[in-house]
Amino acid sequence: MTSLAGDVGTEWCDPCDPPALAAVPDRPRRWVRSRGVALLRKRGLRELLLIAGVYSAYDVSRFLVEGRQGTAFAHAARVMHLEKAVDVAWEQTVNQVVSAHGLLAVPADYMYASLHYLVTPLVLIWLWRRHRGSYTRARTTLMVATVIGLIGFTLLPVAPPRMLPGFIDTMAQYSGSGWWASDASAPRGVGQYTNQFAAMPSLHVGWALWCGWQLIRHARHMFSRLAGAFYPLLTTVVVVATGNHYLLDAVAGVAVVAGAAAIVSLGSRVRHRPRVIDLCEA
Repeated sequence: MTSLAGDVGTEWCDPCDPPALAAVPDRPRRWVRSRGVALLRKRGLRELLLIAGVYSAYDVSRFLVEGRQGTAFAHAARVMHLEKAVDVAWEQTVNQVVSAHGLLAVPADYMYASLHYLVTPLVLIWLWRRHRGSYTRARTTLMVATVIGLIGFTLLPVAPPRMLPGFIDTMAQYSGSGWWASDASAPRGVGQYTNQFAAMPSLHVGWALWCGWQLIRHARHMFSRLAGAFYPLLTTVVVVATGNHYLLDAVAGVAVVAGAAAIVSLGSRVRHRPRVIDLCEA
């Protein structure tokens, strides 16, 4: 060490001295790292609460349609009439074929009762961990689509096909093979707390389309992308085969996600539009 006390009253350290080099940035680096982790945890908790709130609103929307059963069945009749008019009323045929075979109906029931609540959160977590830059926009699109769906359930309650003559409720028929009740896909004992008239639009299909879209867009492996393309198609077959949705419900679910994506895109463009400053104001 060489002393410069006569000049500045302190000791000069060799810049190549490892302890001196490491000591300076270490404490600020630790503070920044701990601060970043705390912020991520706080934001993660906020995201969990937001998603839980949307899920809860989806499940308890039944209270918004109490006493409107007659309206829901009238809307169901109109949906069936429209499908027959355009020759796409295939639900009854698919439902009868699948419901006659437990090897087809039980797996379809399990998929209807579980994938909706498992795949969507897993895709959200995957986006949060692996594609943070795309997470916020994707999550917002999902939330907007869900809100649009809730509005649709409220303004246009529709009785599902399983409640109409000629259809078989496969989940009621095979309720002994799963955890769901005979009156809904929810676990036994809470079926009465679900919205039985939330057929239009099909958020099962809408959320599946959103999941497939994210996988196709962000997944690196071809298998994951193929799964993303297959998942919405499988979900559409399942919701029709189990008697829970009409084909037009699935079309409406696709339209809801497309509309939500357009709304979020428009909002993003408006938010990031450059502000023109009038020089005369300066």
